[in-house]
Order: sequence, then C-alpha cells, then structure tokens
Amino acid sequence: METRVKICGLKTPDAVSAAVEAGAQYLGFVFFPKSPRHVEVATARDLALDVPVGVAKVALVVNATDAELDRITSEMPLDMLQLHGKESPERVAEIRSRYGLPVMKAVGVASAEDVPALDAYGMVCDQLLVDAKAPKGADLPGGNGLSFDWRLISKRAWNRPWMLAGGLTPENVVLAIQMTGAKQVDVSSGVERAPGVKDAGKIRAFIEAIRAA
Repeated sequence: METRVKICGLKTPDAVSAAVEAGAQYLGFVFFPKSPRHVEVATARDLALDVPVGVAKVALVVNATDAELDRITSEMPLDMLQLHGKESPERVAEIRSRYGLPVMKAVGVASAEDVPALDAYGMVCDQLLVDAKAPKGADLPGGNGLSFDWRLISKRAWNRPWMLAGGLTPENVVLAIQMTGAKQVDVSSGVERAPGVKDAGKIRAFIEAIRAA
C-alpha cells in the first residue's frame, strides 16, 4: 500500500500547487493565530477551491469554539477537521457529530505514559495523528520540528487509521516509516525554508524519498 502524505501549513497558491504536483493526498490549512502557518479563512477558501477532487482539504484548529468552527466549515470546502489542542474525547465526539465531517485528533507523545491516550481518542475520532508532544511552555502544540522516540509506537495498531507526525524531514521519513509501520505521514516544518514558508524542492524530496523506499 502506498504511504499517504499530508503536507500541512499551506498558505500560498505556489505551496498548494507544489504539494498537489508532488502527489500529496492531504493538504492542511492552519487556523491558529500564534502559528507562522496561520491563514485567514478567506485565503484558505480561495486556496481550497483550487485543490483537485480526490485531494483531502484539512482544517487544523486548536481548542476552537463552535463559532470558529461554524465559520470555517461554512465558508470553505473541507474534507476533514484536525483537532490539535487539548480537546477532550467528549469534545471530539461532539464536533464530529455537529459538523458531520471526519475528525482527526492529534495526540502528543513524549513518553510511554502518553500512549494510552491514543486508545481513548481512537474510540471517538475517525483518524489519529500521533505527534511529538510540545515542550512545556511552547506556543505551538505542533509544527515545532521535534520528533519523539518512534520505538514507543513501533508496530502498534489502533482501531482507527493513524498518521505519524513530528520532526519528519526528507532525510528521516523512511526510517520513521520503517520503525513505526506508519501508512500515513504528516509534515510541516520539515519541508520549509523558513517558518511558514514552504519549499517546493523539499516537498518533492519528501514524497520522492517515500516512493523510492
């Protein structure tokens, strides 16, 4: 099975084109003002309208209110919501029910103690995003360019599809897949030349590395 790729934090038509042309299956748009990858809803809408059918458009939100989600889901075409904050399993289930969209829940992992949360969230979401846990005091819950000890989830399976994130780059993604058995991977800072600025060459290199393996 082909490894599926999500390129997250897209802000410009050029970055969207680069991700689509390289063969990404998911494109992520970040709605979190503290992030260098944040986009306004109107901008994301324009970008999403140019995405070919079959490539999933994902809205990343952090502890979003219903009002914020109402606006995003009503103003742009979306295929999935990605919850990247401290949303409880109950909140995840509520959002999934209210918006009728598949929900991906990000769970940060730094030690073995963090792994059981994946089972709990797997009961209420459509996909899991297994990410590196943000360090204490970090402004961003993800996109920090950090990885975690992949042995913690080596060859694990949950009752939902899952995606590996956290510090992935064109240089280490193949090893990460080999160590974890991931069938899907998510990259943001690892394909940038500066925070929030995607590099078309790195996007291509990331996906080509996976295909070559």
